[in-house]
Amino acid sequence: MLPLFLSACFIALTFGADIKDENGVLVLTTANIEDALKENPNILIEFYAPWCGHCKALVPEYEKAAKALADEGSDIKLAKVDATVETSLGEKYEVRGYPTIKFFRSGTPTDYSGGRQSADIVNWLKKKTGPACVTLDSVDAAKAMIEKDEVVVIGFFKDLKSDSAKEYEKAAQGIDDIPFGITSNTDIFKEYEMESDGVALFKKFDEGRNNFEGEVTADAVNKFISANRLPLIIEFTQESAQKIFGGEIKNHILLFLEKKAEASAKILEGYRKAAVGFKGKVLFITLDTSDEDNARILEFFGLKKEETPAARLITLGEDMTKYKPDSDDLSEEAVTTFVQAFLDGKLKAHLMSEEVPADWDSKPVKTLVGKNFKEVAFDQDKAVLVEFYAPWCGHCKQLAPIWDELGEKFNDKDDIVIAKMDSTANEIEDVKVQSFPTIKYFPKGSSDVIDYNGERTLDGFVKFLESGGKEGAGEPEEEDEDEDEEEGDDAVPKDEL
Repeated sequence: MLPLFLSACFIALTFGADIKDENGVLVLTTANIEDALKENPNILIEFYAPWCGHCKALVPEYEKAAKALADEGSDIKLAKVDATVETSLGEKYEVRGYPTIKFFRSGTPTDYSGGRQSADIVNWLKKKTGPACVTLDSVDAAKAMIEKDEVVVIGFFKDLKSDSAKEYEKAAQGIDDIPFGITSNTDIFKEYEMESDGVALFKKFDEGRNNFEGEVTADAVNKFISANRLPLIIEFTQESAQKIFGGEIKNHILLFLEKKAEASAKILEGYRKAAVGFKGKVLFITLDTSDEDNARILEFFGLKKEETPAARLITLGEDMTKYKPDSDDLSEEAVTTFVQAFLDGKLKAHLMSEEVPADWDSKPVKTLVGKNFKEVAFDQDKAVLVEFYAPWCGHCKQLAPIWDELGEKFNDKDDIVIAKMDSTANEIEDVKVQSFPTIKYFPKGSSDVIDYNGERTLDGFVKFLESGGKEGAGEPEEEDEDEDEEEGDDAVPKDEL
């Protein structure tokens, strides 16, 4: 049976003896991958699962990228492997989620770090296999380059061997998904009104062009590009997620609203005006609440659709922090005040919490929320084992009956507590949860917090508790990937944000 995402216009050709070509993309298996790697010094391989929503969304862009490279006569090939069938290849190349994309150069793999749109894929591959900058020697060449892509950077240097030109090329080497041009041609200087050396970013949105100011250094050029490469306001989609989360700007304000609602136009107008003053410091993002794909993101921020339009601010990094405005006012002035207060360090982090259930301790497994967590988990007279879960998580659902058994087993022990907390609705300042389920142990008579990484079995949990948290606190066990986990990793910004 063919994978669900194949189009009706499927074309099967023979590549060599055993390698099929589907719409320009090579189909690789355990039997033919070594031949493909030998025959193609530059090859991008996607490891996919037929049921994966993100893999399905990638198909047309991936095929478009393959066609664009073929039309240019490039020797770079795109290929795919069904990792649910070719499981040994998934293990060999350490596939932990879908899609996993790796670039093989002379048989050596590196992780693909570009976007998931065709232009992003093509530009990333060209950067990896060719010069960091394309030398432009005519106005027509410059115009063609600017017209072809959504964002293009051109360096204008009368001496291509100058220190400034070298710094510019250094910056170009570090950015894989934007094409860079460089020129010393006087006609190009004149066409783009460059009277002296400099850098310009051309884009098909907002003001259309940005001119770099100041001394040309690699770091300064990188910051200039980071501040100007994205639209002033960018909508969160599967396609834009990589550009949003992979960029240099780690402070994001998110506006949740129904894009087609009558009141949205006025709110967006004020939001855009507010964004102008924070360019390069804070990304202004919108999320369409009418898009079902964004439902989990609303949940992640503790928002219900009926509570929108609403804004939240988040900082990315090792520790992720969320901020909530004091009011529901979304005017230009209110948004500006909120963001400026954040930049000035005047805001306190917003931690979600449900109300404490009346029967939170009536069952063997105790129910914790933000408001009663510290009181229970850090009780010095008790050892407490807590499962941090998400209601939609497949592995959490599988663990539920075992966790209930564990609660029953220790129900008569006054100094041992088995508990659980819905981490999509409750947050704890001192306890960071990055995936589901996360299990942490709070030892009796101690302020330590110990991660449980042993077997998720009744026997494993019992041994851990009876050893005082010593047996089972080692390396995490290996998990099989499933659709719940894949959707959670990519659709919810628990790991991405």
